[in-house]
Amino acid sequence: MSELAAWFELHRLAIWTVVLGAICNSACAILGCYLVLRRMSMLGDAISHAILPGIVVAFLFTGMLGSWPVFVGALVVGVLTAFLTQSLHGLGNVSEDSSMGVVFTSLFALGVFLIRNFADRVHLDADCALYGQIDLIAFDRVVWGGLEFPRALFPMGLALLAAIVFVICFWKELKLVSFDPALATAMGISAGVMHYLLMAMVAAVTVAAFEAVGSILVIAMLIVPGATAHLLTDRLWQMIVWSVVIAVLSAVLGYWGAVAWNTSVAGMMCVAAGAQFALAVVLAPRHGLLGKAIQRLQLSLRIVGEDLVAMLYRTEELATTNAAPELHWRDCIRALGGGWVAWLSVPQLRLRGDVQITGSLIQLTDQGRRLAQSLVRSHRLWEAFLVKHFHLPLDHVHEPAERIEHYIGPQLQERLAAELRDAGVDPHGREIPPATRS
Repeated sequence: MSELAAWFELHRLAIWTVVLGAICNSACAILGCYLVLRRMSMLGDAISHAILPGIVVAFLFTGMLGSWPVFVGALVVGVLTAFLTQSLHGLGNVSEDSSMGVVFTSLFALGVFLIRNFADRVHLDADCALYGQIDLIAFDRVVWGGLEFPRALFPMGLALLAAIVFVICFWKELKLVSFDPALATAMGISAGVMHYLLMAMVAAVTVAAFEAVGSILVIAMLIVPGATAHLLTDRLWQMIVWSVVIAVLSAVLGYWGAVAWNTSVAGMMCVAAGAQFALAVVLAPRHGLLGKAIQRLQLSLRIVGEDLVAMLYRTEELATTNAAPELHWRDCIRALGGGWVAWLSVPQLRLRGDVQITGSLIQLTDQGRRLAQSLVRSHRLWEAFLVKHFHLPLDHVHEPAERIEHYIGPQLQERLAAELRDAGVDPHGREIPPATRS
């Protein structure tokens, strides 16, 4: 136990820096998920910048950066930013992005002006206000219960708790307003009230995080974890959980990177968040670039493979003897246009048991013949449907049927057959195969 206490004492500053960063990042990330879903990321940016004059004015009157007047001043200006943005957009016939740009740049410029002009009278540094000093706030401690804690732990912890309670209490309302504001209004939920409540919470969390990450860098913690989580999942609760995990990892990796490269801790936390976002862009299972490439490859292999078995089936139909025709698999690949996807489709079909290859000859198995029969049935039913209902010329129905045959399942086949009253032949006079039995 003494060794653990000695280790904690040795690494006290690092531990508290990471803990404070994780708490700050998590509080921002939870609310940031809703900003991302509502496509209001820039409004979070606007609020994080625009609260600066409220903080400065309150600081000028109180002389303390962590006082309640500072919190109230930032909260009022944050809500005012959202109100002015919506007012300019609705009443002034100004686009939403333009009104946002006018409001937050004006208020932020006012805050910088106040800092620069009153720097001789108060101890408020512009760099600290903009970039934060998370690596120093752990030195400012208070004693509670005989133990020392960083003073910033309490406002940050309160901000995180408030964000969690806010989401739990208004889970249904926030979910409806985020995905369908019109439905929320029809159900008696005021989308406007929820909007301003969310903006008030964003402003409150922003001012709580102000001392840690500064007015500029807070936007990274407010948006990047939520945006990253949105790439990883389509479920809201999972998105919030993922955003918190990413926020905590940003704190840990950011501090480690800052120590390794002797740079800003808050800045490296944002870099760590950005790096995770970059990884998600590439590696996310469904929405990542690699995942989409794999899905496209799988679809291409499936379509080319189905074209191959359908071609083998049609060749068997044309055969004049009972024996299966002898086809070389290389000739089949050339008939499909060649290409590396066509070459890959053959071993895939063989592994699945749809074709068998003896030497250089390729033949359908019973399983592959059932698959091909279903594809040809879909193709010829669709041709007959196009001719009956759209009166297309016969030379205009093959290509669309060749495309759609890969997406017609057994249920749609039954509906087409019923619509065509179980037609026995397609418009070209070829027999429509019967439905396959699995």
